[in-house]
Amino acid sequence: MRLLIVGTLGGQLTTATKIAMQRGAQVTQSDDIEGALKVLRSGRGADLLMVDVGLDIASLLNKLQAERVHVPVVACGVETDAQAAVSAIRAGAKEYIPLPPDPELIAAVLAAVSQDQGDLIYRDDAMASVVRLAEQIAPSDASVLITGESGTGKEVIARHVHRCSNRSNKPFISINCAAIPEHLLESELFGHEKGAFTGAVARRVGKFEEADGGTLLLDEISEMDVRLQAKLLRAIQERVIDRVGGTRPVPVNIRILATSNRDLGEAVREGSFREDLLFRLNVVNLKLPPLRDRPADVLELARFFVEHYAKINGVPALPLSVEARQALTVNPWQGNVRELENTMHRAVLLAHGDEIGAEAILMPDGSPIQNSRGPAERAAQAAEAVSRSFVGRTVADVERDLILDTLDHCLGNRTHAAKILGISIRTLRNKLNQYTDEGLQVPGPGEVRSAY
Repeated sequence: MRLLIVGTLGGQLTTATKIAMQRGAQVTQSDDIEGALKVLRSGRGADLLMVDVGLDIASLLNKLQAERVHVPVVACGVETDAQAAVSAIRAGAKEYIPLPPDPELIAAVLAAVSQDQGDLIYRDDAMASVVRLAEQIAPSDASVLITGESGTGKEVIARHVHRCSNRSNKPFISINCAAIPEHLLESELFGHEKGAFTGAVARRVGKFEEADGGTLLLDEISEMDVRLQAKLLRAIQERVIDRVGGTRPVPVNIRILATSNRDLGEAVREGSFREDLLFRLNVVNLKLPPLRDRPADVLELARFFVEHYAKINGVPALPLSVEARQALTVNPWQGNVRELENTMHRAVLLAHGDEIGAEAILMPDGSPIQNSRGPAERAAQAAEAVSRSFVGRTVADVERDLILDTLDHCLGNRTHAAKILGISIRTLRNKLNQYTDEGLQVPGPGEVRSAY
């Protein structure tokens, strides 16, 4: 855990720093916001920012967003700073820690951030064999390709490989290649010099340098542009990078992990992925089975999520009823662990009585996850309804509604929507840009379109 304290180290803030260090955090300190930004640009990085509430937290968050630095922020201050605390939370701070510091509260915040980085929970033999292979190859520096459907836990297993490796005391840095526009991804990976392009206000160290000595996870690498793949291949082979606008190569010492929910062999045949890069990455392949093929994991994960979200929401962690367990085990879980997690979060909020019953195991719209009608009957009725809805409409209209409805279903998550639609994230972005230009409402991440 890398903690960056932002504020003058005096009195109570010094005490909070000591408590964090006693809990295992690696602490860096900066007196002000500009100093904090310099630390983050330099590649030293942070997993959490603890910021004096007296500083302009809204300005800090805006600058982090403008420079595409993604790190959670918590505010801290004396208990009399009630208005400042409210302002910090409204600006986007995740929590407010009152001073004098409570050791248990600081420990809870650090634990929450660590837990957000992923817990490896499994019981099924199918998953156990993957974990055994991961632990066997973890001490090496071999590149690893982690494949599987969206939501199966690819980043979780990647973090486990890092924790079991000889680099475990060094940074683990993850970058989602599908979530960053093509023209910015090169800078995110390799960094840039001041003035290299519009908006490059200062030198910025990229993910390769930030991960130096540790592990770099290239999440959804299949969505990387072919031209950038060539530069990535050189970086992996020669262990040097070139910053955008730089004049000399920079040596790096990292281990590469990559994930993909697409068949990269097929992508090679289509010409959208370099074969030599695939060979370089695919020294070891950890193929995660979908949740429907890991039946023993369903209830184990369900119980874990119940305890987790019960604690977050301040309610008792109720046991699962027999009917609830049955409903969970027969559901196909097309969204895998991510869908199960959301379902159990809802169940914790909806449950009443002494246990979580089947009536609390619901879809986001409140419908049961299992329909009493048989699969053939449901499929026939669905097909008939879909066919009727197509009559009299153009192909473009049908495609637009399908894309936007799928994006709604995924709460604005572009990567998941592209996977369901069977198209690349670039194709999806182009379509969404077209719809936006046409004046249509396109939901952002975590959003759905207005019904009106």
